[in-house]
Amino acid sequence: MRLDSSPSSLDNDNAVPGLERLDLSVYQQRLPARPRDAHKGMFGHLLVIGGNQGMGGAVMLAAEAALRCGAGKVSVATLSEHIASLLARCPEVMAHGVDDPAQLPPLLSQASTVVLGPGLGRDAWAEQMLIQVLEREVPRILDADALNGIASMSRPIRLGCQTVITPHPAEAARLLACRTADIQADRLTAAEQLAERFACAAVLKGVGSLVAGPGDLQRPGICMHGNPGMASAGMGDVLSGVVGALLAQHLDAGTAARYAVLLHALAGDRVAEQDGQLGMLASDLISSIRYYLNRNI
Repeated sequence: MRLDSSPSSLDNDNAVPGLERLDLSVYQQRLPARPRDAHKGMFGHLLVIGGNQGMGGAVMLAAEAALRCGAGKVSVATLSEHIASLLARCPEVMAHGVDDPAQLPPLLSQASTVVLGPGLGRDAWAEQMLIQVLEREVPRILDADALNGIASMSRPIRLGCQTVITPHPAEAARLLACRTADIQADRLTAAEQLAERFACAAVLKGVGSLVAGPGDLQRPGICMHGNPGMASAGMGDVLSGVVGALLAQHLDAGTAARYAVLLHALAGDRVAEQDGQLGMLASDLISSIRYYLNRNI
């Protein structure tokens, strides 16, 4: 089935037959109210990996979003040059300078969930980080240059049902060895191919973001929210942090991906309604994501 992803088509209720329209009422009860004797160990330890030279902001956004979305503990593995600014922005994060990839295994062994990709880059450091994460069987989200690293491998790998990938159309084209125009011409097929080829939950970002899973008993999901103000740097990093936090709190990959995409888009619309679309920053969304997470809990 071809899916026209133009804005006008997404405003038409009849434009998406066979797809689940993501709705907050369906997902807002997936994270139950916390018991009075709750402690941080109950809600996962998320490790965010990335922040190559000049790209420290990406891991900061992902880590802060994850904390605001309820992850029990959040650690960051990044270059040492980013540690001071990361802690100044968000002292609740456990920040680790990892200039040598050999320093990563002890951090991986302590994490229950991993986000890899924000600001990762494409050099030897990034490659070694990717290899080590792929060797770990933990819930994980792969984004940005982690996806470009996978695309450059000689053959597709099976990432597994605990993994979420979140490519934009250009990254999806690299993963499927086609053109970006091919992805946009039939976004639904592309999302389903990503999920099947890599055996994971796949989010194809863009107007009408799609979520698919391999052999998924659920229909693929489509998000009808969001706005052009969200076309700015760092939005994907925030989304990665949201998915990571939900995975850390024991949601399955498909549910975490759907809920995170919906929260992210709704937050963007709330920010646009309050302050307008022009000049929207990725960090502006974080408090509104928390707002929607806490509704009806």
